[in-house]
Amino acid sequence: MSVTSELLVAEDLVAGYVPGVDILRKAGLRCDEGEVVGIIGPNGAGKSTLLKSLFGLVPIRGGTVRLRGEDITNERADTLVARGVGFVPQTDNVFASLSIEENLQMGCYQAPAKFAARLDFVGDLFPSLLGKRHQPAGSLSGGERQMVAMGRALMMDPSVLLLDEPSAGLSPQMQDEVFVQTRNVNRAGVSVVIVEQNARRCLEICDRGYVLDQGSNAFTATGRELVNDPKVVELYLGTLGRDA
Repeated sequence: MSVTSELLVAEDLVAGYVPGVDILRKAGLRCDEGEVVGIIGPNGAGKSTLLKSLFGLVPIRGGTVRLRGEDITNERADTLVARGVGFVPQTDNVFASLSIEENLQMGCYQAPAKFAARLDFVGDLFPSLLGKRHQPAGSLSGGERQMVAMGRALMMDPSVLLLDEPSAGLSPQMQDEVFVQTRNVNRAGVSVVIVEQNARRCLEICDRGYVLDQGSNAFTATGRELVNDPKVVELYLGTLGRDA
C-alpha cells in the first residue's frame, strides 16, 4: 500500500486584498507529493486569490498554509521561492525585452550556480525554447510565452508549481499544449496546483479537484469524479461537462 506525503496544505483561509473585505472565506486545499491539483469555479469565486495567498501575494487574515508540515502562512514570495514554491502569474509573466535565456537566468537569480543544470532540465521539457534562446520573449506567441514563464518558475527546482490560468487567451490548440506540458512537468517530479477557467480540461488532468464558489470550497473529489458529478456539471461545467 502506497503512503501519500502531504506537500502543501491550506486550511480555513480567510484572505482579501483590502482590510475588511474577505475574498476567501474558510477556503482550503491539499496537494500531496506528485499530484496535480486543480481549482475551478465561476468568475469571482476567489480562485486566483487563493493561489496568490499561497504565494504570499494576498494577506491571509485567518487559517494556515503549511509546506511539508512547516507553517509558511504570509511568508514573502522570495522566501517561498527559496523554499521550493514556484508561481506563474496569469498576466505579465515574462520579461518581454529580455531573451528567453535571460528570462530563465532571472528564474534562478537566488542561486545562479544552478543555471546550467536547470537549463538542461527546462530544455528537456521545452526543447523548442532552446532553439530560440536568444530571441526576445516579447516576440513570442502567447503559448510560447507561457512555456517561458513556466520554465522560469522551474529554474529554482521547486517541489510545487502554482499556475494561475495558464491557458487564458490561448488558441484551443495552444491550450491543449499547455495542459500536456503541465502533465509533463508533473511527470518530471514537480507537484502542480493549477487554477483554470477551462474547467473540464483541467479536471481531466488532475488527481484532485476543488470547486470554489464565493470564496469557499463547494466540492472536492478526484478530477474524474468531479467531471462526472451531475451537480458539478449542472452548476459549474454546463455543456462542457457533457462533451465526450
